[in-house]
Amino acid sequence: MYAVIETGGKQYRVQEGDVITVEKLNVEAGETVAFDKVLVLGEGKDIKVGAPYTGDVVTGSVVENGKGQKVIIFKYKAKKDYRKKQGHRQPYTMVKIESLTGAAPKKEAPKAEAVEAVVEEAKPAKKVSASMKKDELIAFANENNIAIDEKATKAVIIEAIEAALK
Repeated sequence: MYAVIETGGKQYRVQEGDVITVEKLNVEAGETVAFDKVLVLGEGKDIKVGAPYTGDVVTGSVVENGKGQKVIIFKYKAKKDYRKKQGHRQPYTMVKIESLTGAAPKKEAPKAEAVEAVVEEAKPAKKVSASMKKDELIAFANENNIAIDEKATKAVIIEAIEAALK
């Protein structure tokens, strides 16, 4: 079984027991870290793909924090006596993957009373104005379930929305 997780702006394909090097995390060596941005989980036909995330959690323990090899940046301009040498060592965190099947903490569903209150207050919060852009008008119509022709002019869209709101 494998998972594809996202951390530090990068994606990693991991399995249990893998040791991966990720962008530096603010945890000490020996602590447990949970990756909740799981894009894919499973194997074969039992694959679970998120939109964008599956809701599962991949846990791992931090092996070490450190710095990578030095990268040399050397700039120069020919015939101008300009030379600049600079080095950089990227910090990293090495993580050993322990578990792929951890479930994310689920949020409680709103109570029935709260749901009824939301349904009653479902009227649009803002009004349509001529200063809105065409794509804002289309988004407003879609949020309020108003059928409009997206290829129509801005004025026609405004008229259709106002007629549907009355």
